[in-house]
Amino acid sequence: MSARSLHLILLLAAAATAAAGAAPTGAPVRDPYLDYSGHDDVLAGGVKMIPVQTAQGTFHVWTKRVGNNPRIKVLLLHGGPGVTHEYLEAFDSYLPAAGIEYYYYDQLGSYYSDQPKEPQLWQLARFVEEVEQVRKALGLERDNFFLYGHSWGGLLAMEYALKYQAHLKGLVISNMMASVPAYNLYAREVLMPAMNQQALAEIKRFETQGDTENPRYMQLLMKEQYEVHILRMPEDQWPDPVQRAFKHMNRDIYVPMQGPSELGASGALENWDRTKDVARISVPTLVIGARYDTMDPKHMQWLANAVPHGRYLYCPTGSHLALYDDQQLYIAGLVRFLADVDAGRAGAGH
Repeated sequence: MSARSLHLILLLAAAATAAAGAAPTGAPVRDPYLDYSGHDDVLAGGVKMIPVQTAQGTFHVWTKRVGNNPRIKVLLLHGGPGVTHEYLEAFDSYLPAAGIEYYYYDQLGSYYSDQPKEPQLWQLARFVEEVEQVRKALGLERDNFFLYGHSWGGLLAMEYALKYQAHLKGLVISNMMASVPAYNLYAREVLMPAMNQQALAEIKRFETQGDTENPRYMQLLMKEQYEVHILRMPEDQWPDPVQRAFKHMNRDIYVPMQGPSELGASGALENWDRTKDVARISVPTLVIGARYDTMDPKHMQWLANAVPHGRYLYCPTGSHLALYDDQQLYIAGLVRFLADVDAGRAGAGH
């Protein structure tokens, strides 16, 4: 995917949006995408703190809207759990040019939202209800609401769709398998054997000893796994949004739910498996996989075929953050999917 091809896709998407909101002949021309007038978040530049009701009380989560498009509104679910929206900021380089309205969102416990010291809040079912409360507060409806989830966000998006898909126009599952046991099996049988075995043994010793906050542990993971399967470039060259997201990670959520690292899952999500249920997701769905991902790309292709109206986007040079290391292809495929669903061309081809 060349930069020129991506530019053409963005122009076509933007042209379709502009045509839908074009002013009558002779009327003053004003780009509706850039018009924030009449929105209750205009004073804050699109930022809105949304109250979330929980069994432990009311807390607030941070959201930020970018742009206006009455037909395509994308709520972004970040990974982790306990990371932040920040690593998704690469979308700012592309989605406005395509006329797509999108919402950054830090889930409860993440950096820009409230961070209550309430371990009982970190439950999958509660996060699903949180997303539903956010949807209502933002006024997202079946005729415009796309849910995008990356990594843990993809798991959360699947769970949301299985309960609340009546509210969805489309779904994007990026770099997340439908089964954590299958993810762990892929890590054990494919990823770990390809690693430096001496380094892997040292990593495992840290985990067995419960010493995963040791700087040496993360140093080993970064060199042996993260720079190979999370984002395929030296850590000191990772883009600023990614650096900030890792810096702001809330490990009080991440470790209990995911485990100490991305080298498989060992927390509360360890047994999560929806392989028998995903066929019930009937909305148009884009599944994104990548060659060097921590998630098995063949499983991702299976998932795209398992949902009735699925489409598979494969990133041959990408890893878990294919949004960065296969960016042109990733963005072009995402924008094309959103435009196709809006135009009634959903699920055309895997």
